[in-house]
Amino acid sequence: MKMRNKWLERMGWIMVFLVLWEGSVKLFHVSPLLFPSVEEVMRTLYEGAVHGDLIWQSIYSVGIIGWSLVISGVLAVVLALLSTWSNVMESLIDTLTALAHPLPGLALLPLIIMWFGTGSGAVTAIVVHSALWPVLVNLLSGFRSMPSIYEDIGRSLSMSTAAITLEIRLRASMAYLISGLKIGWARGWRAFISAEMVFGAVGEKGGIGWYILTQRTFMNTAGLFAGIILVIIVGMLVEDVLFGAIEKHTLEKWGMKA
Repeated sequence: MKMRNKWLERMGWIMVFLVLWEGSVKLFHVSPLLFPSVEEVMRTLYEGAVHGDLIWQSIYSVGIIGWSLVISGVLAVVLALLSTWSNVMESLIDTLTALAHPLPGLALLPLIIMWFGTGSGAVTAIVVHSALWPVLVNLLSGFRSMPSIYEDIGRSLSMSTAAITLEIRLRASMAYLISGLKIGWARGWRAFISAEMVFGAVGEKGGIGWYILTQRTFMNTAGLFAGIILVIIVGMLVEDVLFGAIEKHTLEKWGMKA
C-alpha cells in the first residue's frame, strides 16, 4: 500500500511537470530546437522504441550496468571481509578507499583506453570503478556500526571467526550493503552514459548514451529529451522495482526495515 501511494504521488507530480512543460512551450512559443513540446518528445520516444533500436539499447545498457554492479558487489564484500582479518589489512583497504573513492571514473579515461581499448571492457572498467567504492564504504560502515554484543553472542555459541564474519557481521550489515549498491548503481549508470558519449557505440548498436550522442549530432532536440527521459525511467524502475524487491526479501523479511 505504501509503495502504491508513493507511485501515485510521484505520477501526480510528473503530470504537473508535464503540464507546466507543455504550457510553457505553447505560451511562450519556444523554438523546437531549444525546447520541444511533450507531444513531440513522446512521439520520438515511441518511434525509437517501436521502429528503432531504443529497446535493445536500453536492455544492453542495463545488462552492462548489472554485470558491472555484480563485479563491484563481490569485490566490495571480499575487500570488506579482508579488512576484518588484521589491522594491517584494515589500514590498507581504508587507504585504498580514501584514494580511489573521490576519483571520477572519467579521470582514468586515458589509462583505461590504453589498458582496455575503447570497447565494452573499457566501459565496464569505468562502471566498476564508479560503483565499487561507494559499496565498499557503506559495507565497512555497516561492519563498524554493528553492536559488539552480536560478536559476543557468536563466540558464546563457539562460532568460528569466519562464521561470525559471514553469518553475523555480513547479515547485520545488509542494510548498508543494499544502500551502497543503490548508490553504486546510480554512479555506475551515470558513468556508463558518460563513457558511451566519449567512446561512442559500445557493442553492436550501442546503449542509451550512444543514442543521446547521435541525437545531438543530428541536432534532434526531441531525441535528446527522449533519451534523457528514458535514462530517468530506467533509473526509477531499477531503484523502486529491483531494489524494492531485494529489500522486501531481505531487510523487511528479517525485520530490519519496517
